[in-house]
Amino acid sequence: MSKAPPDGKSGFIMQTTAIPSPSDSVQRVIDALAALGHAEPPVMLDAAARTAQQAAEALGVALGQIAKSIVFRHIDSGRAVLVVCAGDRRVDEKAVAAQAGKLARADADFVRAATGFAIGGVSPVGHTQPPIALVDASLWRFDRVWAAAGHPHAVFPLRPDDLPRWLGVAPSAVTRAPQ
Repeated sequence: MSKAPPDGKSGFIMQTTAIPSPSDSVQRVIDALAALGHAEPPVMLDAAARTAQQAAEALGVALGQIAKSIVFRHIDSGRAVLVVCAGDRRVDEKAVAAQAGKLARADADFVRAATGFAIGGVSPVGHTQPPIALVDASLWRFDRVWAAAGHPHAVFPLRPDDLPRWLGVAPSAVTRAPQ
């Protein structure tokens, strides 16, 4: 599989493999992507990509091309609040709360219980329980982005336009640019 350099154009050869025996969480992502008609299945990176920086380095793409999934706990309902944003942005918790309601930080146990994924592998699709979802508009700086696929080594490519359709939300401004 080829990967794009940081300018997002064309390029190199990345070290990935198909996923012959996926874990349950990766299989949920594979199944969700298939149900959504997404033609590009997840791949396994040779190196772990628990952070957006690690994923960008492993893929040879710009940090902003990593569609990171940040999870909060919705105070009133106890549901997960999923924020999908560019890897080079910081979530603006006040902006998220203004759209979703009162929030609390989510610990690893909550993230796994509410989404079915471990931190570092939270995918935007395939959750065990539907989250309250928000997608940050900063992702539209890129034609192609990469998201976690249920495991710290698993990722899949997508277009930013896929996310609103899959998650049923319009893009909004819920991040701050780096300083």
